[in-house]
Amino acid sequence: MASINCIVVDDEELARALLKTYIEKLDFLNLVGEAENPLEALQLMKDHQVDLLFLDIQMPEVKGTDFAKMIGSNTKIIFTTAYSQYALEGYELNAVDYLLKPITFERFVTAVNKVKTNKIVEKSDFITIKSGYDLHKVKFEDIQYIVSDSEYVTFHMANKKIISNQRLKALEQELPSAMFMRVHRSYIVNKNSVTGLKGRDLLLSDVIIPVSDSYYDRVKDELF
Repeated sequence: MASINCIVVDDEELARALLKTYIEKLDFLNLVGEAENPLEALQLMKDHQVDLLFLDIQMPEVKGTDFAKMIGSNTKIIFTTAYSQYALEGYELNAVDYLLKPITFERFVTAVNKVKTNKIVEKSDFITIKSGYDLHKVKFEDIQYIVSDSEYVTFHMANKKIISNQRLKALEQELPSAMFMRVHRSYIVNKNSVTGLKGRDLLLSDVIIPVSDSYYDRVKDELF
């Protein structure tokens, strides 16, 4: 399954450090950033696709529970706090779990496994692409290939293309590996769109995609 992109939001550095240590031990979790407060977290969420927040509650400026009301339901929340009195409010906000500090690794794993299970069950056939202030819902099967140019990627469909401010490496983890393949440091292709291989070039009907030496053997073995 694709990695679960997560962010740790806590105003205490030691609390963030502990959670980061736990995250590193689980290969299905991908830490895309950390924040001292919800305002920093909001910026990270604009720059990255985030599936899960490890969210403290008692923080300066904006409480974690208030922040949870601000974000969409597509982002799952596991509250992490030293105060048990917020548990009821946390569950009313549809949090996946509520972890009381000090958090043990065993309890942490129990919580994130709930997210892992939900992600498998809720697996969809589309991706939401943010382009400027717009959001585009695009079916995976309609994406023919994706090109990276510095901090931007361009999704190419049959009749249109969408430019998004994100990195190809992070995007690769969101795409179903059964359908998409990285063939070059700047290109990801839809396997179903490939029509041929000519030398070191992939053919997608009339589109030519270069294949890097490091990807060539895998491309040849899996696609041909």
